Amino acid sequence: MKRVLVLGSTGSIGTQALDVVARTGEEFRVRSLAANSDVDAVAAQARRFGAERAAMADPHAAAALRELLPSLEVLDGPDGVEELARDGGADVVLNAVVGSAGLRATLAALDSGRRLALANKESCVAGGALVRRRLEAGASCVPVDSEHAATHMCLRGEDMAGVRRLVITASGGPFRGRTAGALANVTAADALKHPTWNMGAKVTIDSATLMYKGLEVIEANVLFGLDYDAIDVVCHPQSVVHCLVEFADGSWKASLAKPDMRVPIAYALGYPQRPDWGAECVDWSQMASLDFEPVDVETFRCVTLAYEAGRIGGTAPAVLNAANEVAVSAFLDGKVDFLDIPRVVEQTLEAGTYGDDEIELDDVLAADEWARVRASEFIRR
Repeated sequence: MKRVLVLGSTGSIGTQALDVVARTGEEFRVRSLAANSDVDAVAAQARRFGAERAAMADPHAAAALRELLPSLEVLDGPDGVEELARDGGADVVLNAVVGSAGLRATLAALDSGRRLALANKESCVAGGALVRRRLEAGASCVPVDSEHAATHMCLRGEDMAGVRRLVITASGGPFRGRTAGALANVTAADALKHPTWNMGAKVTIDSATLMYKGLEVIEANVLFGLDYDAIDVVCHPQSVVHCLVEFADGSWKASLAKPDMRVPIAYALGYPQRPDWGAECVDWSQMASLDFEPVDVETFRCVTLAYEAGRIGGTAPAVLNAANEVAVSAFLDGKVDFLDIPRVVEQTLEAGTYGDDEIELDDVLAADEWARVRASEFIRR
């Protein structure tokens, strides 16, 4: 039985992870939970799964949880979440925290010697150089993003020297096929109508701008050590093929599954085994076609901006990520238009200086803070 810690237990990935645990019987045990502020949800999860420890990023929520469940050990604040990630009594730490707030927990889990099931791509992007060093030193990480989990599956047992190219697929989001002119007046409600995936608001907007794919390109570079010139993105509206890997001999591997995040979650939690959680099989007799098309980088400029930040290196990916978080939040609040998101990100990137990859956590945190202030200034103009 694997003991599991779920960070971000009340979010989309966290709740689906707990569903996987519930479906697999005795294969997993939830040891600890962490969330931001939803006291009632964490309390219900702790009761159902018998969790022994919890952490709430909001100290007031932590106090309320202690009062509600006196027998539960409750840590509080970002330091409490980090401490739980480092010493939560678990074999697997699932980091499903949304945004760059998950970086410290990612590093703590990697430093702990436990396996990290990484669903927080922003921490891998912002702190990519820090994560890469730990992976090179032998830290264990299995990605939870559908594309990176699929890549991990395709690369198992392969010699990386024989890998020529990785192709990450994108559904294209709700605006696939539209031009920039047609996106000028789209609303947040429009952007939140994803055609195939059910995700949180921030991730769904990132999918609409295709920044999600840009962040995944940077993440793939960090996790698998592939050069940016060897990582491509294509649109695949059916969201059944999650990645394709080309090898030096001209052969390919692909990973296919229904668009259900519980597939990569189960893979990351159970690795190297593949737990049977009752997944619905693909009916190939009903699959009329699998379509692929190039990404319109003129309309969806966030993809290009992510490549640029990744190639610059240093703290540039952290600035890209922070500026994007600010711009997406402003769009959801109705303060900027949809097309302002890449504008704000681009202007913030152009205003910074980034150094090299010999950065430390303080450098990343400082760059993140600077980018949020600078991006907010570009929003107010």
